[in-house]
Amino acid sequence: MGRRAGIGAAVSAALVVGLGAAVVLPWPSVEREPVSVTAQPRPTASTLSCVGPVLAAGRNAADAGQLADAADSEISAATGVGALEATTARLAAPDVAGGAGPEALEALPVDGKRTDLAAAGSTTVSDEDLRGFAASSCAPPRLESWIAGGSGTTGAADLLLIANPSAVAAEVSLTVYGAQGATEPAAATGIVVAPRTQRVVPLATVALGEESPVVRVTSSGAPVQVSLQASITRTLVPGGVDQVGVTAAPATRQVIPALSVVAAPGQAGASESATVLRVLAPSSDTEARVVLTPLGGGSTVTDTLPLLAGVPAELELGSLARNAYRVEVIADEPIVTAAWTTTGFGAGSDFAWHTAPAALNVPSLVAVAAGPSPKLTVSNDSDAAARMRLTGPDGEQEITIEAGSSARVAVQSGAVYSIDGGGARLRANVTYYGPGSLAGYDVVPADAASEPVVVFTQ
Repeated sequence: MGRRAGIGAAVSAALVVGLGAAVVLPWPSVEREPVSVTAQPRPTASTLSCVGPVLAAGRNAADAGQLADAADSEISAATGVGALEATTARLAAPDVAGGAGPEALEALPVDGKRTDLAAAGSTTVSDEDLRGFAASSCAPPRLESWIAGGSGTTGAADLLLIANPSAVAAEVSLTVYGAQGATEPAAATGIVVAPRTQRVVPLATVALGEESPVVRVTSSGAPVQVSLQASITRTLVPGGVDQVGVTAAPATRQVIPALSVVAAPGQAGASESATVLRVLAPSSDTEARVVLTPLGGGSTVTDTLPLLAGVPAELELGSLARNAYRVEVIADEPIVTAAWTTTGFGAGSDFAWHTAPAALNVPSLVAVAAGPSPKLTVSNDSDAAARMRLTGPDGEQEITIEAGSSARVAVQSGAVYSIDGGGARLRANVTYYGPGSLAGYDVVPADAASEPVVVFTQ
């Protein structure tokens, strides 16, 4: 019995020692690297939505708020080399009495690659209550857009246009930045945009009394294409019309490749500046540095503009001489910007909003809408000179653009061009000027193919 107890004690001691060693010594382990599989999503169709006809309000005596088509737009469009032609369809326009609706274009992939697609439209209206020339690019729908333009004051009849070219409904909300900062009025939330439909929201319903609003548009369910129709009447005399696209998302550096200043400085009878720059810092106080460089040579103009978070500010540039200018706005905090200019303030005048384009990091198509004396201006935001290849109806030409400068060339109305910056960071816009006509729009970057998706498995 005593021997049995001794053996038991020895076994117990050995077990305790073994357990202690197991705690101290590392257990053998097996390390397995995750297995990764790279999958390339199938390319989808390229989709663009256009702004549509110029709209007029107040033409129905029984319903002053009713909207109607004033003039349809003429569309110029093209796809990349070797691609099929785009298909075109009209979106419904339930907010416009008898409205034709804007056009939406779609180009299917070819040989497993996304198809380049570009389109732009223009229109001229010459009515007693509305007149001017408008041009705009057709743009892909987005989940977030920024509109830096327009007014909610007396005399302005500005309209926010929200188009959904997809087959899924979208729910849209607007954040309005004004004199009191960022607000979300009741009429600006939960806006349902049905599939293949364009909705119209009068800017005054969400920004009444705001002289220099900026609107952030966000969408869920489906991306939307957003634009602004701006028009003004001065003592019953129409003072122009414009179709304004989105401006670049907030960044510490924004560039407008070309701003056309056509009114003489201190023009007689003008009660406001002929050129105004609007800037917003959405989230933080900062100071913007503004640099205006005349294209073709001349003295650079610089200025500064203090900014309060969420409150748009404007810089009047009424002393600028007639010329085209490259506009650069730099700040320590992200900003959005756009510039307004006019041909004058009397009968027969017109105006245009010039926005900051997104960067063209890949070869892109440019559709030139029909209009007077169109000019294509390309800005080089890279740190070194860029060699750009511009291909159009007259063949190919190579243009060197120095760092921080713009190149400006005349282009053919209604034609389509290709821009290849060889990887340089370029931005571009198209501008128009003629008697009583002023307009401009950004060149939209080509839709890049979907990035490869990497899936990790254990």
